[in-house]
Amino acid sequence: MEEYIEKFEKIVEKVALESDYVDIRGGYGNNNELVIKDSKVQEINSGMECGVRIRVLNNGAWGFAYTNNFNNLNEIGEKAIKLSKSLNGDVELAPADTIKDKVKTPRKISLSDVSIEEKINVMKEAENASNLESINSTNVSYSDSENQTLFINSEGTMILSDETRCGLFLNAVASDGDIIQFAHGSIGGAKGFEAISNVDIENFGRKIALKAQDLLKAQKPPSGIFPVMTDCELTGVCIHEALGHAVEADLILQNDSILKDEIGNKIASEIVNIYDDASRLDGFGYYPYDGEGVKTKKNQLVKDGELVSLLNSRETGSKLNMESSGNSRSIISEQPIVRMSNTYLEPGNMSFEELIEDIKEGIYLKGSRGGQVDTGKGIFQFNASQSFKIENGEIKESLRDVSLSGNILETLKNIDGLGNDFKLSLGFCGKSGQSAPVGDGGPHTRIQNAMVGGSS
Repeated sequence: MEEYIEKFEKIVEKVALESDYVDIRGGYGNNNELVIKDSKVQEINSGMECGVRIRVLNNGAWGFAYTNNFNNLNEIGEKAIKLSKSLNGDVELAPADTIKDKVKTPRKISLSDVSIEEKINVMKEAENASNLESINSTNVSYSDSENQTLFINSEGTMILSDETRCGLFLNAVASDGDIIQFAHGSIGGAKGFEAISNVDIENFGRKIALKAQDLLKAQKPPSGIFPVMTDCELTGVCIHEALGHAVEADLILQNDSILKDEIGNKIASEIVNIYDDASRLDGFGYYPYDGEGVKTKKNQLVKDGELVSLLNSRETGSKLNMESSGNSRSIISEQPIVRMSNTYLEPGNMSFEELIEDIKEGIYLKGSRGGQVDTGKGIFQFNASQSFKIENGEIKESLRDVSLSGNILETLKNIDGLGNDFKLSLGFCGKSGQSAPVGDGGPHTRIQNAMVGGSS
């Protein structure tokens, strides 16, 4: 994208003459989407994508225009100006540092150096390893991207980025004729193909199949109030869904969050410390600068149980008298909005055995099968992919179709034990019709007085 610096600078200078603020973001990249279902290659989408968008701010209103033709910059610049001047709004931008930088995601194996055939072979290896007895359906998907982007704004910021990311996802469905169960797993990272090739693929696929097999023999869960322990993966999902969305400043401003006006208040037990950190290289949600050119950092959201910060863009930050946290994200063709990156609960100092030794009757919840959250009402329900009874400090028989539900604030305040382990999982988060790669995680976590039941 270096060859476009002068061209982008000229259009910013031109549009800025008729605007309060302007930024331009453009890029191109190679992207692959591959799907294998039940041993058949069903989808191969591979190609190069490119595009440029211009944002213009006038009279407190945004004008946004996009093109996939780099020769149409004058046209979309004029369109963005016209749109911004046709509206009136209340948008102001929080101050941001002026930055000149060139960044590249560290990688050992370039994704473009690995053929489609090689990627499909790895997918087939994972699927073959998962084809155990009782497994009657499998789905393997793979996605990767290598993107170069250029961001320039009228405040003097110019950032060249070269980012890469890949992920492999496997679903295995098991059936004994009466019961159907499925298991899921994923690997990858914001790095090169080594995020896949360094993994024992056979073991990865086999573990997922064994999980699905085990669920066929599992019992139905009890319902009621129990002490529970969530594993690293489910801890991360709970933090992402129950806390992470509720601290997104745009939802706060829309009166759609239980955490509105809670800054400075205790919302969790004193051992709870929660962060969102896009600068973590080991997280799938890694990015060095957000869609507004703000440098990312480790943002502490909850400190010793107290809500101390929110996730902000420059726009929401201005309205709340806060700085941007570097969480304004989108693909180039869409307007940036407030999004999470790598959101996690900080580990404690307890071993696995210490966490469960005092539980006389409880439930151990592992993995996630999705769920739902109402950030406005502050309630949630999550479904665990695997669960086990805990009796007198010991893990007992397997349970299936277990759900965890409750009030966000009550649940955070009932956390009374944190493991000394930690894991970040990977996935994609949807919001306002947009999808973004994210990481979420934490340690094994003990929660008292949790509502547990069977899920459909």
